[in-house]
Amino acid sequence: MALKIIDECINCDVCEPECPNGAITQGEEFYEIDPDHCTECVGHYDTPQCMEVCPVDCILIDPDHKETKEELEKKYQGLIGLPAK
Repeated sequence: MALKIIDECINCDVCEPECPNGAITQGEEFYEIDPDHCTECVGHYDTPQCMEVCPVDCILIDPDHKETKEELEKKYQGLIGLPAK
């Protein structure tokens, strides 16, 4: 599953630099997560780093982008240019 940032985001800027895939960008009103680049940090860390640093807990699992750990691993491999296993 990809993550999403809800409108309770305070634009504190701490999540964006923590994303190893560059999936977090500043949107019009608050930060946004690109589900095509979000792997929930699979391949990099054991837990999503943006969720770890968010001071207001406004980053949630996006129910519109459900993926298994295996699918997230394949997405990660594609993002770094490795052939899928």
